[in-house]
Amino acid sequence: FRDASKESNRMNTQNIIYGAGAVALVSLAFAVIRRRFIYKQPQGTDEMKKLAGLIQDGAMAFLKKEYSWLCVFVTVVALAIAVGLPNGGYKAACFIYGAFSSALAGFIGMRVATRSAVRTTEAAKTSLSKALTVAFSSGAVMGFTVVGLGLLGIVLLTWIMKEQVGLTDWIAPIFGFSFGASSIALFARVGGGIYTKAADVGADLVGKVEAGIPEDDPRNPGVIADNVGDNVGDVAGMGSDIFESYCGSIIATIAIAATLSPVLIDQLAGGQQNQLMFCLLYTSPSPRD
Repeated sequence: FRDASKESNRMNTQNIIYGAGAVALVSLAFAVIRRRFIYKQPQGTDEMKKLAGLIQDGAMAFLKKEYSWLCVFVTVVALAIAVGLPNGGYKAACFIYGAFSSALAGFIGMRVATRSAVRTTEAAKTSLSKALTVAFSSGAVMGFTVVGLGLLGIVLLTWIMKEQVGLTDWIAPIFGFSFGASSIALFARVGGGIYTKAADVGADLVGKVEAGIPEDDPRNPGVIADNVGDNVGDVAGMGSDIFESYCGSIIATIAIAATLSPVLIDQLAGGQQNQLMFCLLYTSPSPRD
């Protein structure tokens, strides 16, 4: 009976892993569908397209520069983890994967946001409802991308470390995934926030004080920089920040389940392995939702 119970728990664990992975893929697929919907919407006049293009180019230039320096930081930290910790190679790989996923979540959200803004403005000329649909779809892309990438990353690493590599302490390397996501979120949120505040204050000083033109006037180059900062700080930075919080809460729950005492484990149904997987099950949409 004991062997049958262990096999049943193993099957339940695998089912949870596969089910959570399927939910992650569905989330990413829905984000792609919403993105296509946004890109099909009209962009308005030539002047609107020109201003939107300037903001898009500025935001991409900022992220390119920021991520190039973050690559150096991630490489140095990954090497330190690989050399200085037990099973450092696995932990460093998880760290790099977490950093990449966090940066990718912010990049996708910002890229869609910079392209949906002009389309939302054009849609507002028709009706408030249509503008809300375009704007809400842009936010949905970010939300479902964060959930999809985060859940997929944890599921893949759990499956690889537990089922394929067969590590006894398979949870420890997954902590690196959360650490990598946190590292990118820190720099993206703070760096983008400092940039947008500097651009905002600079645009106001030059525009309203020195030149005497209204706030947010497109004739002021600082206004373009201000809008670039809003996207890299409040969209890309926030996307990485939410990604880190989402993944960190899941992995923290796994860590708590891993440290439960044997007495408490016996009192809870399903065994410890299933308890470790419950956080993946509960963070996936259920029929009740």
